Amino acid sequence: MGESRIRIDAGGIRLEGILENLPGDKGLVMTHPHPLYGGTMHNNVVRSVVHTYREMNYSTLRFNFRGVEGSEGQFGSGIGEQEDVKAALAYMSGLGKKQIDLAGYSFGAWVNALGLAEFQEAQRLVMVSPPVSFIDFGFLQYNPKIQLVIAGSRDEIAEYKTVEKMLPTWNEQAMFRVIQGADHFYSGYEEKLIDIIREFLRREN
Repeated sequence: MGESRIRIDAGGIRLEGILENLPGDKGLVMTHPHPLYGGTMHNNVVRSVVHTYREMNYSTLRFNFRGVEGSEGQFGSGIGEQEDVKAALAYMSGLGKKQIDLAGYSFGAWVNALGLAEFQEAQRLVMVSPPVSFIDFGFLQYNPKIQLVIAGSRDEIAEYKTVEKMLPTWNEQAMFRVIQGADHFYSGYEEKLIDIIREFLRREN
């Protein structure tokens, strides 16, 4: 098996992605942090989430948003990026995956939340550090697909107390975890993040 590089067509824009296609109908689409601040699919948090899902026998797809590295186009202010997510979900669905989780970190979590009503193929939403202290999340209403939210106790971009206040509006049933000592970048806290994703996936299986 192993990961392979693929191209995804998002309305005429070709995106680069990395896919590992495993047997079965479970899949993950993972989105990365802010393109204008150096965010790519090679980010440490993105890789940690993808690694854990793969370990739990999910096919995984991470990709670069438009305008990032080898992906065509240019930064779409969260609007174009929703089209990218839609294309990635359609790609996974086209591989026969029916149970698809959509996970995002920081800017990626915001884009996923913005388009959630449109992302029919996504069964569950996982948000790592939704940037509530940086971008207004007032648009996000109750959605049972919101299943896991993670933040660091020292994260100033996704201030965990703000996330905690918003969570009952999003989905009071969602699992919420705060990683003590972690800031927005999770450097040195990747294993803690992996443990939480593992716990979440074991709980569901």
